[in-house]
Amino acid sequence: TRKESSAASDVYKRQSWYLPAQNRDARAEFEAAHIPGAVFFDQDAVVDPQSSLPHTLPSPAIFSQAAGAMGLSANDSIVVYDGMGLFSAARVWWMLRVFGARDVRVLDGGLPAWQAASLPTQSGPAHPKPAQFDAIDPGSAVVSLAEMRRIVETGTVRIADARSAERFSGSAPEPRAGVRSGHMPGASSLPFGELQADGRLKDEAALRAAFSDAGIDPDAPVVTTCGSGVTAAVINLALESLGNRGAKLYDGSWTEWGSHGDTPVETGPAVTR
Repeated sequence: TRKESSAASDVYKRQSWYLPAQNRDARAEFEAAHIPGAVFFDQDAVVDPQSSLPHTLPSPAIFSQAAGAMGLSANDSIVVYDGMGLFSAARVWWMLRVFGARDVRVLDGGLPAWQAASLPTQSGPAHPKPAQFDAIDPGSAVVSLAEMRRIVETGTVRIADARSAERFSGSAPEPRAGVRSGHMPGASSLPFGELQADGRLKDEAALRAAFSDAGIDPDAPVVTTCGSGVTAAVINLALESLGNRGAKLYDGSWTEWGSHGDTPVETGPAVTR
């Protein structure tokens, strides 16, 4: 999942999305400086227009249209990066993968590492040549609310929550109105920041230690979750780097779970089981 080359055949895709509290304009930052040839992925636009939840995965048809307009094909070698090092790029890596892209990488360290290496950037909007992206159905890679209810009830799959420890325990309020605080019963707390250092994914030994500390077997079935399905993908990326290619992601994540009145919620610190 790491790629440092800048081969001409690669399609660089700048994907930056920030939390409202971060007060950053992703598109403006892209147009100020991006890797030459990169295109901008608007994570707030490539979504299911019928969903009231943030960042809900769109249909294959909608994704095909959006990806094709960005000049992407499922047969391309695609390198995804963001403006923080490793934050929102993993979500687009995951989206491209579940929709059938065959070779998708995450640039280790993102744009900050690129600029620190004094590599070239360009400014202005991107003008990609349209391509054809034939998206497949994501199938079982995406977990629905109904399936998540069964997982919580039966405890058959380990749940890895990428939110902060404070949000997991319920000691910090949720940033979205109407969403309860706490976590799903049986979930493990694994803040996505524990899997990286200086915007780069940690090495294998450190990643396995982080999973072990959270009570998660990285080689076993895992479903990931976070606030809205973005940083959960960092856990998926880490798991795949360790050889676990079967991890799933609960797309509705805590925004969906915590806003329902009949979903069970626990508070308090994580308990390693």
